[in-house]
Amino acid sequence: MAKDRESKSTREKAAAARAEQVAKEKRRERTVRIVGAIGVVVVVLLIIGLAVVVPRLSGDSSANGGTPMPAPDPNAAVPTGVYGADGVAPWGVPVGSAPETAPLLELWEDFQCPACGSLEELNGAGIQSLATDGKVRLVWRPTAFLDNNLGNNSSAAAINAWGCAIDAGKTVEYHDAIFANQPTTEGEGWTNEQFTSFAEQSGITGVPLEQFNDCLTSNRYLGWAANSTQAFYDANVEGTPRGVLNGTPIEGGQLADQAVLEKLVEEAAAKQ
Repeated sequence: MAKDRESKSTREKAAAARAEQVAKEKRRERTVRIVGAIGVVVVVLLIIGLAVVVPRLSGDSSANGGTPMPAPDPNAAVPTGVYGADGVAPWGVPVGSAPETAPLLELWEDFQCPACGSLEELNGAGIQSLATDGKVRLVWRPTAFLDNNLGNNSSAAAINAWGCAIDAGKTVEYHDAIFANQPTTEGEGWTNEQFTSFAEQSGITGVPLEQFNDCLTSNRYLGWAANSTQAFYDANVEGTPRGVLNGTPIEGGQLADQAVLEKLVEEAAAKQ
């Protein structure tokens, strides 16, 4: 009987030791998962922080001959109809002709941003329809913040080209053409020849096309790009695409869902 009790005690001790070992292993695995998750969050936060706090461009780009984006200058030229420093959305591009009583929808976009390209594909037309139907005062707000991340000046070059197209009366057409022709490889950018091709696709021909090319090669609106990008940093926008409806941020998923967006617009109008 004593031997049986001793044997039972030994088995119980062995079982307890195994259980403790299993518990330790589970705790170790849980710790590894937590540390790993924290590491991912830290990396993401660092990336976002760098994207937001870096105030100037760096790097060159074949898309605009390596011309760097200048320092912000409130006196820099702006395209026809674009808001200046004192506008309702400084350096923004108004779309449509909604009344002053309509809610203000600002949409921050970077032409190199894949998520912006996806939003345009999913619901760009829907967002524009709210403006053409007079339900919102839509303002496109360009930024070149991704130039810092990608080591080029392509976003600034695209904004410059867009400004030239705005002068030619092709605001929407050229905006849509750039997003429809985003490079497959992020950071590859565009050439001036491509920008001219987009102008032709947008319906700019003859003398207006010559004027477009003069504007493009002279980098007439790089100053505008700098001003709008600085406004992006000053507003502490975390990334693109980002909507702001009467001062309230709207996430990309809400912008992509037309039914959700229309409801938000209706609610904003009712609160005015």
